[in-house]
Amino acid sequence: MNYSLAFEDVVFHYPDTVEPALRGLTAAIPRGCKTALLGHNGSGKSTLFLHAVGLLRPQTGTVRQAGLPVSYAKKELAALRRRVGLVFQDPEQQLILSTPLEDISFGLRGTGMPEAEITARCAAVLELLNLTALKDKPIHQLSLGQKKRTALAGVIAMEPELILLDEPTSYLDPLSEAQLLDGLDSIHRKGTTVVMATHDMNLAYRWADWIIVLDQGVCRAAGAPEAIFAGGELLQAMGLALPLLAELWHSLPPRVTAGHAAPRNAEEFKAVLSSLLGEGPGER
Repeated sequence: MNYSLAFEDVVFHYPDTVEPALRGLTAAIPRGCKTALLGHNGSGKSTLFLHAVGLLRPQTGTVRQAGLPVSYAKKELAALRRRVGLVFQDPEQQLILSTPLEDISFGLRGTGMPEAEITARCAAVLELLNLTALKDKPIHQLSLGQKKRTALAGVIAMEPELILLDEPTSYLDPLSEAQLLDGLDSIHRKGTTVVMATHDMNLAYRWADWIIVLDQGVCRAAGAPEAIFAGGELLQAMGLALPLLAELWHSLPPRVTAGHAAPRNAEEFKAVLSSLLGEGPGER
């Protein structure tokens, strides 16, 4: 498997802490996948992200991006952050100018990009994330969902090959969540690798192609959602809830589930039920 990002036995202590945040972390992000990073608060998810963009440096171990060890020289770090974009959980940490258009264009101007290209990229990403009508609105007047999409737009405009998002859907209403996920799915279809740290197990189950489970700074499991959530003994032992659909599916008797892949969203579950009941799509 081709990996966009890899951690090899990475150890990291924050100052004045007894326990390491990462204690020999070995994990890899498959290129081209939608990866969900799961784990309790303090499991190492945010620390992993900060290492991925070179804001933190391992005390021991190696971080690799596109197969090469991350270099911490100033010029190489700037290049890394053009290839790997990070969207913080709190958009206020990321939004620095007055309007969405100003904020999105700011990062592009810092690269020396021609003005015509900046204009084109801003227009494209504003449309992608349904922000065009808000492009000149003061950022302090935006809703949380609009601010999160603006922060994401600033990262997407840089056209990184890998985007990392820390709890992007937290505190969002269903419409704002759907708009943000639509944008992520769109850039993923164009070839961007997307990684999302989340506590939402139902979202991880239906959205991700690959799951990584962190606990106390190490990787406890990694694999396809169907494998990670089958049975769920490891997750339950860690105090993580199973996705509702996975729990429901695995509670059914084998004579019902035999011959069917575990459904990962409501539409797939309805299709399986229709098949079991002998109904066509129009009969539901």
